[in-house]
Amino acid sequence: MPVCNLALPPPQMLAPLVLPPLLLSSACGQSSSNAQSDAGPALSKTEAAQVLELYKVTADRASRRLDAKSLAAVETGPQLAMDTATFKLHRAAEHRVAGRGAGNASFGKPTFYIPRINGHPRWFAADVTAGTGKDTLRHAFVFTQAKPSDPWLLAADPHPSGAALTKIALDEEGYATTVRPSERELALQPARLPATHAALLSGGPKAPGAAGLAPGPQTTQAYDGLRRTQDRLMPGGITLSSHFTPEPGPVYALRTTDGGALVWYVVRQNEAYSSSKQGKLAVTGDLVGLAPPSAVKTHLDTVVLVQYLAAVPREGKARVTGMYRKAISAAGS
Repeated sequence: MPVCNLALPPPQMLAPLVLPPLLLSSACGQSSSNAQSDAGPALSKTEAAQVLELYKVTADRASRRLDAKSLAAVETGPQLAMDTATFKLHRAAEHRVAGRGAGNASFGKPTFYIPRINGHPRWFAADVTAGTGKDTLRHAFVFTQAKPSDPWLLAADPHPSGAALTKIALDEEGYATTVRPSERELALQPARLPATHAALLSGGPKAPGAAGLAPGPQTTQAYDGLRRTQDRLMPGGITLSSHFTPEPGPVYALRTTDGGALVWYVVRQNEAYSSSKQGKLAVTGDLVGLAPPSAVKTHLDTVVLVQYLAAVPREGKARVTGMYRKAISAAGS
């Protein structure tokens, strides 16, 4: 029986890599705490547009060549790991995604959410629509700069549902405000979101540490879906275990118009498939290119990264409004 990471709803895995999906790294967790009312913006909107254009051109060139080394010039952390794994998939599948070529790139007008930040690391978000028609995909980008001399790198790219970024509050000059990871005036501290989400996906909404997230496709429904998958595999002689943990690294949070926050964060999923008989496990789906099919006999271990975007209110439960999921490694025995 083919196996291909069944724990969560399928991602928009093969988004046109002229705009590969994005995630968090080169900024440190203190980036949200050094914002002050008298701080200057992280960069100008003109500079942000230049960052986005450079990213688009470089990422498109890298995707056409399936060149992860070139991609590393414009991406970082989990985002780079996820998109590198996508390159491996395409190389193994010996095909290219339609619409990758630079001439086929199509962007809607981006909206930039630039916070006021003192010092470094610095970061900003961008609401970008890529593609046309049924292939249109929305991106909630985060770009980071670790030091003044460093390049701006794509650190996060969950795909938002609806217009989540339009809820970000802007001051009279059009700039956003960061929210500290340890902010206690919210229903759930941004820094606690990765652990809370991981606890829910691992043990269900009643598990210790899982309270605070609203029911939905990426929370309670994802947990129920994983349980159903485990039950469905058992009669075929396949056992699946899955565990979620917070991915090390910063969270990014911006103040919203209701006084809450919009938060970017990452969760890691470890899965283990086992069977008493050979031939029941296979490398399929987004695992292609991560492990030789011949290496999988009776056991398969996978690592998946999931980027999330969540709206956290001052009171009530946080609601997950976007995600990007990709397997980054697999090993069989």
